Amino acid sequence: MFEASDDKYEEDEGSRVPDRMSFASDEEPQTDEYIQWFETTQRGFVLRLSPTSISNTFHNYVANHEAAWIFTSATLAVGEDFSYFTNNLGLHHATTHHWQSPFDYAKQSLLYLPKSMPEPSSRNYTRSVVDAAIPVIEASEGRAFVLVTSYRALKDIARYLEDEIEYPILVQGSQPRTELLNQFRKLGDAVLVGTSSFWEGVDVKGEALSCVIIDKLPFAAPDEPLLQARIQNMKANGQNPFFEYQIPEAVINLKQGVGRLIRDVNDYGVLMLCDPRLTSKGYGRIFIQNLPSMPLTREQHDVEKFFAGLKTEAALL
Repeated sequence: MFEASDDKYEEDEGSRVPDRMSFASDEEPQTDEYIQWFETTQRGFVLRLSPTSISNTFHNYVANHEAAWIFTSATLAVGEDFSYFTNNLGLHHATTHHWQSPFDYAKQSLLYLPKSMPEPSSRNYTRSVVDAAIPVIEASEGRAFVLVTSYRALKDIARYLEDEIEYPILVQGSQPRTELLNQFRKLGDAVLVGTSSFWEGVDVKGEALSCVIIDKLPFAAPDEPLLQARIQNMKANGQNPFFEYQIPEAVINLKQGVGRLIRDVNDYGVLMLCDPRLTSKGYGRIFIQNLPSMPLTREQHDVEKFFAGLKTEAALL
């Protein structure tokens, strides 16, 4: 998942170097079924052998175990299409069903797509993200997650914010994730900057988390060997890896990040997606269509009105 690590590296994420390269071995020559690669960190390196696909292996495992198999998650489908998930696991005859969220996103949330953002590949993109996010963070009085897709962005955004806002800033890698989350809840007005460890499996209910800001669409890092090998394999089989693999994977990852915002029927908040490709690229509509049914704005003052309305409502209670 983009440039991020598993939770087992959590305490060292701030200093970890996610430098990944493929390699070849005389004993285990590269084949279409497996990808050989190594991953380096400041502590050393790990040699890995990963399957190109687990669909046949998992299909055979399911076939050899007579049982009912139930898979549930808020992020199994792209739209209402489960084929990306079922194909990856070799589940060729699965019965699928999609239920709508119990949360009233139309009343509980607001989607903000800032205008005039540069392309993500531009040198000043991260600075532009911070400049656009600061008024939103001020309006939300902290209480925000800033979810990013690379360690470079993590470090740069944390550094920029420290010079620009007065709210407490918590940064992934400075403490174990559990301690950071406990501190975030306790402070009540903090801004937490995190990569993949905070895109999923994190549950912060209530006012402490009232804003989620995402810097880019979470496409996998283009130099990751697993991604490169799977793209080559799909092209060799006449498939379109961008629309059949990269976009569905990024859609599911985005849904996981977005899901941090509303965790309860009484939660309210703003989702800010900074990536201009959501509106400038044709495939951007796929991402928009996979978001909850949230009111959408391109105007910063609508965000300020949203939070001002919450303050007024709270004062009347």
